[in-house]
Amino acid sequence: MGRVILLSEISGSIWKINCKVGDVIETGQDVIVIESMKMEIPVVSNVTGTVGSIFVVEGEMVDEDQKLIELNTED
Repeated sequence: MGRVILLSEISGSIWKINCKVGDVIETGQDVIVIESMKMEIPVVSNVTGTVGSIFVVEGEMVDEDQKLIELNTED
């Protein structure tokens, strides 16, 4: 089983988390929405996998390249 960590591409605030630990996420699915400069930017999964860990909470400020979610993959 492989692990993939999804990172923030920008600094901002976690506006919405669209998954929970144990959810199966498909490639292309929005998992988190970050609000930055009054824009909502989705974080999209680039793999299919199961959510193993969520490292942030709604309302939290994040930096660029900060860990957001760990996905466990079948690879």
